[in-house]
Parts: sequence; structure tokens; C-alpha cells
Amino acid sequence: MEITTQKFRDLMQKGTYVEAGSEIFEAFHKYSQEALKITSEINCKYNPPEKIRELFSKLTESEIDETFGLFPPFYTDCGKNIKIGKNVFINACCRFQDQGGIEIGDGSLIGHNTTIATLNHDFNPLKRQNLTPSPVKIGKNVWIGSDCTILPGVTIGDGAIIGAGSVVTKSIPTNAIAVGNPARVIKEIEVNND
Repeated sequence: MEITTQKFRDLMQKGTYVEAGSEIFEAFHKYSQEALKITSEINCKYNPPEKIRELFSKLTESEIDETFGLFPPFYTDCGKNIKIGKNVFINACCRFQDQGGIEIGDGSLIGHNTTIATLNHDFNPLKRQNLTPSPVKIGKNVWIGSDCTILPGVTIGDGAIIGAGSVVTKSIPTNAIAVGNPARVIKEIEVNND
């Protein structure tokens, strides 16, 4: 079975367990090499915003809206399972492990040095190379502060704020402010339509 990009995305969406040496596992390696090549183009010289969008579209094999912004460097070990909305901004030194799927909604801001992970290794030490994907979904108009870590399976609701340095281990509701390690909700945001 050939692993096309769409087939890969479908298998990851289903949370397909990935055994070391399997065709999916080998696809991970193929995509990582492609990502290294494209991110080196993004990171190792100046590119105007339109070139950044072009390279990010190539990296993700999807159309990236003209409102997208990225300050390099940016790192990913896949690239094929990132979905970006409109008016999204990703600040410098972010690292995405996107095999399991990363979706970022319209208007969201990702702070410096943020890590988003979507894979867990098997707990059994005899099967430690095997992986389980679990997507991360970031809603619309989310603000993630600098130096945050978002772990596999987390959903961050629309309008939420994640305080700088937080480690998000569980989903965060809409319009909540969460901080700490592990991140805990400390306040709800009052939405004012004025």
C-alpha cells in the first residue's frame, strides 16, 4: 500500500498505532527529510512574507492564506499534517511535531519557542519505538504565550489564553486563561462586543 499524503493524514486522524518499521513509520522518515529541506530554506536566509507563505504551502501541501505570518526559524519533523487558518501568526523558534495533526484556527497567535507535540511512544519498553498519534486543535483567536508546550490530544477552545511557560496537558475551554505546569484555568475571559 502506497502511503499518499491524504492516506497518511486519514490514518493519523484515526489515531492509527504506528509500529516501528511499518510503512507509516517509513513515511514519517520520508516526510521528515522533506521537512528538513524546506525548513532549511525558510530558516537559513531572508525570505519576504510571500516567499515564506509559498514555502509553508509546500511544507504542508496545502494552501496557506495571504494573511499568514511566520517569523523564522521554524522547525517541524513532518509538515504534512499542519492545518492553518486565516490571520495566524507563528513567532520565532517554534517546534511542531505534527504527525498526529495540528490545527490552528483563524486569528490565533503562537508565541516564541512554543512546542506542539502530537505523538506518544509506547509505554512498554520492549515496544518503545512504536507511536500513537493524537491531534492538537487550537481554536480561533487563541493566544499562546512564549515558551509553552502543548501535549498530544489537547484542544484549546476559541478565545483562550495560555500563559507564557505553561505546559498544557489537558484541554482548555473556550475563553479561559490557563497558566502553569500543568496548565490550570485561573480565569474566564468576559467577551465584550464593544
